[in-house]
Amino acid sequence: MSAVNRAAVEAVLRQYTDPYLNQDPVSAGCVRAIDIQGDRVTVRLELGYAAGLFKSGWAQVLQTAVEGLDGVASAKVEIDCVIAAHKAQAQISGLANVKNVVAVASGKGGVGKSTTAANLALALAREGARVGILDADIYGPSQGIMFGVAEGTRPKIKDQKWFVPIESHGVEVMSMAFLTDDNTPMVWRGPMVSGALLQLVTQTDWGNLDYLVIDMPPGTGDIQLTLAQKVPVAGAVIVTTPQDLALLDARKGVEMFRKVNIPVLGVVENMAVHICSNCGHAEHLFGEGGGEKLASQYGVELLASLPLSMLIREQADGGKPTVIAEPDSQIAMVYQELARHVGARIVLQEAVSQAMPNITVSDD
Repeated sequence: MSAVNRAAVEAVLRQYTDPYLNQDPVSAGCVRAIDIQGDRVTVRLELGYAAGLFKSGWAQVLQTAVEGLDGVASAKVEIDCVIAAHKAQAQISGLANVKNVVAVASGKGGVGKSTTAANLALALAREGARVGILDADIYGPSQGIMFGVAEGTRPKIKDQKWFVPIESHGVEVMSMAFLTDDNTPMVWRGPMVSGALLQLVTQTDWGNLDYLVIDMPPGTGDIQLTLAQKVPVAGAVIVTTPQDLALLDARKGVEMFRKVNIPVLGVVENMAVHICSNCGHAEHLFGEGGGEKLASQYGVELLASLPLSMLIREQADGGKPTVIAEPDSQIAMVYQELARHVGARIVLQEAVSQAMPNITVSDD
């Protein structure tokens, strides 16, 4: 039996691709230690995204591969998830106690943006991250209902300066709806709304969050631009339906984020297909392949494609979105995949920005 060495272990690890980073663990820089004691090998990896439900299976795959090496009697692969703060727009300072801000946006209303934001936040929390959600959809705030926060609940005030977010399902929740009467419509003009939202973002006492998900208002107007230019966003997720009209507006959303130098992490397609509950027949009521077409057009990833399901709507309306109501369901697993892809895309965007060369102009 020949002696094993580090190069041989790395060669085996290079044969396996992390499905979220789209790289092998060595190339992705995930290897933190390889300890070889005779015929026993211990490998320690570190993932930069929340992957609590994925890492044990991934560790088992890699462990089996290392154990197949000539000269290895036993192997152990340990995986930790360590989420770092990633660079947002260069000119904007970071938020206190928040590592990464993820904006969930849509070009138009009614495409399931808020439901996506809620399930994304809950899925990130299930993966082991510390998560908050800010309901910035000031004219139609719905996160309080989706997270089962009782009507009339008000946030506590800390040191006469900070709003203390309300915790629900393990996620910190803040919304303008907590500060107003649910039955009173907001009739503020754009500048007033923008100021109020910025105050909510900067004066909420978030508790050392790995991710803050912002449920953006639909559209690409003054409020959206102000948030995009004033809040340090690590990346944006665009939500659409396959319908041509929705895709047209979603394109405007992508362009808006690009103009303010916020990376678009990918596209989520809602209402992609309807499965008849009686006969099982599948129908594409709003068109087919629209999300994939949009993602391809802008060179981004189709992060998830979700069906038109009454259950998703009922669970959100009942204060327990799918990820909490049926955590082992197929739809919940799609949201978990979405969460891991979003976290990984933030890591990859940071790597791309660091790899970009500095361009200088001289008179020589």
